[in-house]
Amino acid sequence: MPPPTSTAPAAPALPTVTPPGAPPAAPVSDVPPTAVGPTPPLTARQAERRRRILRTATALAARGGYEAVQMREVAEGAQVALGTLYRYFPSKVHLLVAVMLEQLRGLQEQVRRHPPAEREPAPRVAEALTRAFHALQREPLLAEAMVRALSFADRSVSAEVDQVSVATGRLILDAIGQSEPPTEAQRAAVRVIEHTWHAALVAWLSGRASIAEVRADLHTAARLLTLP
Repeated sequence: MPPPTSTAPAAPALPTVTPPGAPPAAPVSDVPPTAVGPTPPLTARQAERRRRILRTATALAARGGYEAVQMREVAEGAQVALGTLYRYFPSKVHLLVAVMLEQLRGLQEQVRRHPPAEREPAPRVAEALTRAFHALQREPLLAEAMVRALSFADRSVSAEVDQVSVATGRLILDAIGQSEPPTEAQRAAVRVIEHTWHAALVAWLSGRASIAEVRADLHTAARLLTLP
């Protein structure tokens, strides 16, 4: 993603442990394990706690953008200890990238429930991505917070950023609506379309592109699916 505009604050430090001054981490039985190796599935209690955290962060971002998402306020709103919050999400960047992943999964579910009406792959993808863009347009401060988090992400957030990329690609593939697996050419086109979608979102948020220009760019990129 392009770096934030000059008005954005410097990228925040990304703590990998509970920061100084934070309360001690909650007991191991109350938070996801951090042992090396595959992470066991969350218990029902842990999954609900994680959902509360994400809902609280989403609401704060929608009201005030990136700066409004303060970890202590998230912990208070989600009714979890601050140390517990940091065990789930080591930094605000981790948290907001996870919020974006949830938003993309919601958009993907909408595409599955209400697939595009067009018959050809290119207009189907353009319609789906335009819908997704309009959904983010309705919450510009939330969109700004998520995009800034992606631009601040370093290698410690690479796994989460990869999940966002996979979810975006999956949304595009679902919009194609074909029963057989995508070809290599389609996969290559999907990667370019994905990059265009994220770049167009950044351009709109920074005031460098109008909604009409974003729509035109999405349609242009989607036409890659029709190339031999």
